[in-house]
Amino acid sequence: MEKVIRIDSAESYNSIYGFETHHPLVTVVDLNGTDPSALPVETAFSYGMYAVFLKQTYCGDITYGRQPYDYQEGTVTSFAPGQVVHVKHAPDFKPNAIGLLFHPDLIRGTSLAREMKRYSFFSYSSREALHLSEEEKTIFCDCLARIKEETERPADRHSRKIICSNIEMLLDYCMRFYERQFVTRKEANHDVLTKFESEMNRYFEGGKPAHEGLPSVKYFAEQCFLSPNYFGDLIKKETGRTPQEYIRVKIIELAKDELLGTTRTISEISNRLGFQYSQHFNRFFKRATGKTPGEYRLMQ
Repeated sequence: MEKVIRIDSAESYNSIYGFETHHPLVTVVDLNGTDPSALPVETAFSYGMYAVFLKQTYCGDITYGRQPYDYQEGTVTSFAPGQVVHVKHAPDFKPNAIGLLFHPDLIRGTSLAREMKRYSFFSYSSREALHLSEEEKTIFCDCLARIKEETERPADRHSRKIICSNIEMLLDYCMRFYERQFVTRKEANHDVLTKFESEMNRYFEGGKPAHEGLPSVKYFAEQCFLSPNYFGDLIKKETGRTPQEYIRVKIIELAKDELLGTTRTISEISNRLGFQYSQHFNRFFKRATGKTPGEYRLMQ
């Protein structure tokens, strides 16, 4: 039976490998050369902390949300509190990874806490792991070294601020590296955009809105086999628009076509586009065009 290991403090993780704990809420770890028998062959980690690891070798199958990580040598994987990660170690695996784990309490009330939602890679699907170049690996390791050095110093009134600032720097670099990955995978990204547009057309032309309501970003992300956050970041990077903005523009274009090209009532058009109530459609249309559907129809 798979063993579940809860990671809710620095000590709970360090105790697995016999590492010394210098700070209860944050730890920098180096797994290179540790005993692989410290863990069972199949393990589930239930995270109560944020974790960022640079996997420097393949150690076995890692799955999150029933999907496998596409990680390889030089891959960064990221996990957030509440996530459960399943690991099945390869028979000959030798641990070789470095990482940072920090508790939400460490950053509570800081500018970093307010910015955490910006680091959307913590909720990316497993297939969207970050692949680093040699130069990027060096930057990643340097950031960890600075955090580790500060955690091992005697604590003073500056310690928490300095640690959080260095964590923020590391996460900012990861955001930069992800954006680079979006660019270097431009051809694949273009395929996603094409798929998105195709799925939008299929959704509205197939009559789904009348039965299933307005489409969500999550729906289109799933059609593209991506997580909503990664899908959103990719579309925004490629086009300058969020997927939600794309959907809104599509709805307004279809609404205008219906208003000018058919004799359907505004209530009928509202229903065909997926609005539960025509009042919602009226407000939506007026926010986008400055006119109500009725006013728009009469002006043409």
